[in-house]
Amino acid sequence: MPPSLRRFPPATDAEGFDRLGAMFRKASPPPAPGTFPVERVVVASEGRDIAWPVLQQAFELARPAKASVLVVVIARVWGTSLGFPNPGLNPSKEEWDERRLIARRAVAAVEKAGFDASAQVYGTRRAAKRILTESRRFGADVIVMGCDRDRGMLGDFMWSHEPYRVRRRAKVPVYLIPSDE
Repeated sequence: MPPSLRRFPPATDAEGFDRLGAMFRKASPPPAPGTFPVERVVVASEGRDIAWPVLQQAFELARPAKASVLVVVIARVWGTSLGFPNPGLNPSKEEWDERRLIARRAVAAVEKAGFDASAQVYGTRRAAKRILTESRRFGADVIVMGCDRDRGMLGDFMWSHEPYRVRRRAKVPVYLIPSDE
């Protein structure tokens, strides 16, 4: 069909890539560590413990430029009640304390390795969106997360699939480190 007869312009993003079917397209693998400059690293978790292999990958990425590290941990808000926020759906005090402990342990390990580190714990229903927002605000060059195995399209409905959502939506490289199940 000639361009003059098209009813709608083609659906492309700012870089000119086709957006149709982007949900079904797998994200490209991240570049090899050391092939690009890294000055800021984000270590993120959607609530799971930050495993040692995740921290090792962050150290490997941060070491050449002595990068600063931000640890982002999410406490899940369970939804809304009739469209209104409900205090019963917010994270409990124990959940907040658990997430703060995860962040504190990760920061201690990063500082022990000799890097500048800070942590933030957020409560949200949309973990991927919040992780990407904080990464952008921090000016991250790379994101490192632990993950379960990829469950394909059906897994997109599960909370444990958040790392894959982050990788799919991120504009920076995302390193997903599989956990031992």
